[in-house]
Amino acid sequence: MGKFTLMLQRIEAGDPHAAEEILPLVYEELRRLAASKMAWEQPGQTLQATALVHEAWLKLGGDAQPAWKNRAHFFAAAGEAMRRILIDRARHRLAARHGGGQQRLNADDLDLAVASPADDDRAIAVNDALDRLAVEHPRKAELVKLRYFVGMTIDEAAAALNISTPTAKRDWSYARAWLYTEIRRELA
Repeated sequence: MGKFTLMLQRIEAGDPHAAEEILPLVYEELRRLAASKMAWEQPGQTLQATALVHEAWLKLGGDAQPAWKNRAHFFAAAGEAMRRILIDRARHRLAARHGGGQQRLNADDLDLAVASPADDDRAIAVNDALDRLAVEHPRKAELVKLRYFVGMTIDEAAAALNISTPTAKRDWSYARAWLYTEIRRELA
């Protein structure tokens, strides 16, 4: 049994110090995840990977961590928290602009646009489309979040969602096509 699982069991048992021991245990992995997300942000970004980790940690509950099912559940939540932080920052930057003009999305750029938004308009379009997908197809939206924002492979995401790999592949194909259509419509 891994250290993380032991920490989860200690939290479940009511150990008040276990939650504060989780961050040092997963900090480097969270920092790598944050750095990979920050690499796709616009140049001149003032938020650093370390700050993103700390903001995400606070969003997750800080030292008062909720009951995580497992490591994948924790990292999925951390990836989602980081995504929300970056989207909130993009919305804030757009609000400060005059008009926040939108850009067209080239079909050839879809993978980059969805996987790693390079500008605020595109990031918000992706986020909004993903939110709409979550309303209609929650599992497919979770799969996209795990793949793009947490960086899981299709097999890892399937395991985290407790579905078969073939089902995850079908959901993945559907979600990509659905998001492409929505993002293209929004940015047109």
